[in-house]
Amino acid sequence: MKTFRLFLILVAVCCLLISGAPMTTHKASALALDKHGLSAATHKELADARRATAKYHDVEQAEADGYVNFNLYEPGEGFHYIKLSLLDGNFDPAQPEMLLYAPVPGEDRLQLVGVEYLVPLAFSSDPPAGFTGDADQWRRDMEGFGLWELNAWIWLHNPEGMFAHDNPRVP
Repeated sequence: MKTFRLFLILVAVCCLLISGAPMTTHKASALALDKHGLSAATHKELADARRATAKYHDVEQAEADGYVNFNLYEPGEGFHYIKLSLLDGNFDPAQPEMLLYAPVPGEDRLQLVGVEYLVPLAFSSDPPAGFTGDADQWRRDMEGFGLWELNAWIWLHNPEGMFAHDNPRVP
């Protein structure tokens, strides 16, 4: 009987050690992510988006390059400027279909705060692949435009996360 108990204890310890192995593997793979859950590859893609849109801090430059005011202002997102020629079903971090602008308090100008990627639902019933990793948060539009939408707050920190739909800092 004593031998049987010792055997059961040994089996239980082995089971605990074996079940702990996947957790160790998961933690090791998580080391590649920063404190916000973004990988180095995602940061590179976000840097590409910043480089490509830096010139659009000037709204007139955005308009000269084909972005037009969509006449939509959403609290938490801002004014939407769209480039219809980019609405082709392809995701490219350096070519956002929409630029998001917020009014600068006390001034008569707009500030570029983020970008929005759009993919027509007709191209995919599932959320698009988007940025590397699982941090981006595609949503099916609620306004009835038939689009997948993904916001990236590359120019204004969002306490809710880089890819959160709304930014509480945008009035």
